[in-house]
Amino acid sequence: MIRRMTALVLSLVPALFGQQSISPPLDDHQLVLQLLQRVNELEAEVKQLKGAAPNTMLAAVQTAPPPVTPIPVTPSQTTASATPSGTMGSMPGMTLPDLLGLQFRGFADVGFLASTQKGATNSNTSGAHPTFFDGPFNLFMTSRMNDQFSALAEMLIEYGPTNSTSLDLERLELHYTPSDYFNLTAGRFHSAIGYYNTTYHHASWLIPTVTRPFLFAFEDQGGILPTHNVGLSAAGAIPSGALGLHYVAEFGNGRPAASVSQASLEQVQVAQSDKNRKAFNVAAYARPAAIPGLQVGFSVYEDHYYPAGLPKIGQTISDAYVSYHPSGFEFTGEFLELRHDLEGAHKTFHIPGFYSILSKDIGRGVKPYLSWEYINVPRNEPLFGTSIGLRHGPSTGVRYDFTDFAAFKLEYYRLIRRGQADVNGARADLAFTF
Repeated sequence: MIRRMTALVLSLVPALFGQQSISPPLDDHQLVLQLLQRVNELEAEVKQLKGAAPNTMLAAVQTAPPPVTPIPVTPSQTTASATPSGTMGSMPGMTLPDLLGLQFRGFADVGFLASTQKGATNSNTSGAHPTFFDGPFNLFMTSRMNDQFSALAEMLIEYGPTNSTSLDLERLELHYTPSDYFNLTAGRFHSAIGYYNTTYHHASWLIPTVTRPFLFAFEDQGGILPTHNVGLSAAGAIPSGALGLHYVAEFGNGRPAASVSQASLEQVQVAQSDKNRKAFNVAAYARPAAIPGLQVGFSVYEDHYYPAGLPKIGQTISDAYVSYHPSGFEFTGEFLELRHDLEGAHKTFHIPGFYSILSKDIGRGVKPYLSWEYINVPRNEPLFGTSIGLRHGPSTGVRYDFTDFAAFKLEYYRLIRRGQADVNGARADLAFTF
C-alpha cells in the first residue's frame, strides 16, 4: 500500500511542475524532499489507523446515542407508573423530557352536556340547557437543561360560565434530580394528596371519564382540596427491594387563611402568603414487583386557617388508596377524610369522601367504565357546609380511543344531593392531544 501511494505521488511531479507558471518554480530537489516527507507522514498515519481503527470504531458504536423516536403512549399505559408531585414522568403520554431544549404539547377537548338540573348556569359540569362546550386549552411545556435540571410549565386558557376567557398558569416547576432517591421540585405544583391529583392532570384526554371526581375538583371549580401548592417538594425511592417503596414530602404556602369565603378558598397563594405557618404534606406508596400494575399508598396534609370572627381552624387531610392497572383492566379506589378542628371551641368536623373507577379494555380501543363518588360535608361546617353539603352518585359510560392521540367519551350520570332534587344527565367529550 505504501509503495502504491509513493508511486502515485511521484507520478504527480510533472503535473505539479506544469502548474507553476503563476508562482516562481521550485527547485526539483526541494520539491522531491517535500513529497518524500509527505509520504512518510502518510505512512505513519496509516500505521496508526491500522492499530487503532478497531477499538476506535467499537467505542463509537458503544457511545453513540440511539435516535430519539417519540412513541405515542395512551393514558392506560402510563397510569400505573405515574410519579407523584412534579416529576417529569407525571404527565401521561409525554416522552419529551428525554430531549434537550424546550418541548411543547397541546391538549384540548370539545363536549356536550344535557341534564335535568334546573336553574344552574351552563358549564362543563352542570347546565340548565343542553349545550356544547369547549374545554380548556392546555399548553404543556417541558425543558431538560442537563442530566440533573429540568423545568415544566402548564398554561391553561379557560372558559367561564358567562363565556368569558381567562389565562391561568397551573404549574411552574424547576426540577433537580441528582439521584433516584432524592428529587427536588420548586415552584407551583400539584399537591401529592392521594393518587388522583398526581396521576391525572389538567386535560380531559388524560382522565378515563368525562370529568374529574368532585372530590378532586380543582379549587376554581369549587373543589374542597388544596390541589395546588407553591413551595418545595421532595420525592424519591426508598431502598426496599421488591416492595418498591417511595416517599414524598412537601412544604408550601397552602390556601389563604384569613377568610372562609368561596372566592378566597379558590385562590392559590402564588405571590405572597397571608400566614407565617406553612402547609406541609407527607406521602408514601408501594409498587410491589410481585404484582405488576399495583400501587397502594397514603398521604397526610396539614394546614391552618385564621378566619375573622371564628376560632382558628386546624385542617388535616388523610388519604388512602389502592390502584390496580394490569394490562387491559383498571381499578382505582380512594378514600379521603378532611378533619377540621376549631381550636378553643373543642369542636371537630369530619368530611368523608371517596371515589372508585372500574374499566375494562374490550379491544379496538373500547373501554366501558363504571364509577361512583361520594362526599358529605356537615351542614354547620364553617368552610364548606353551605356550598357543598352531601353529594354522591354513579356514572357509567364508554371511552373509545380511535387513535393514540384522540378519544371520544360518552357517559350517563346521576347526582344525588341533600335537600335538592336528584339530577340525571348525559355528557359527551371529544378529547385530543397534539
